[in-house]
Amino acid sequence: MSRIGKRPIAVPKGVTITLDGQTVSVKGPKGDRSWTVAEEIEVKQENGELTLVAREDTQRARAMWGLSRTLLDNMVVGVTDGFTRKLELVGVGYRAALKGNDLTLQLGFSHEVDIKAPEGITFGVPKQTEINISGADKQVVGELAATIRKLRPPEPYKGKGVRYSGEKVRRKEGKKK
Repeated sequence: MSRIGKRPIAVPKGVTITLDGQTVSVKGPKGDRSWTVAEEIEVKQENGELTLVAREDTQRARAMWGLSRTLLDNMVVGVTDGFTRKLELVGVGYRAALKGNDLTLQLGFSHEVDIKAPEGITFGVPKQTEINISGADKQVVGELAATIRKLRPPEPYKGKGVRYSGEKVRRKEGKKK
């Protein structure tokens, strides 16, 4: 039995959920998302809550039960509050700027790195060394943050690079004299 799958998903006010067979559509103030649930899972909507039930007791059904519940909950949270990832730029001359909706980074290369904002994603640059990535889709926000971090990951000697906000970088000792 899935402990995660058993928990109901509360549907806040302002969010409409449409069930069309196995396809679940969620519409809210920050956008709309839809996803097709696996055949082994049954989705029910009652009393302002979504509940998921496994139709059979197989290993795949149990695995998809918890996964489906988590993904549907992320959709509901995404269209109401949205998701945000914060990145920090550490290093001399490392800075970020917005050009329209797109992000321009200077990361110590001989050129600037331009990143186009995918649909539904917004960039924020409160300071030159901070980047906020916001959107309704948790997977796209996280993947874009990982892509930006991969451009210049933090190096262990001076700690320079792009890191997640609050990330601890293990520092190595330099050469001995």
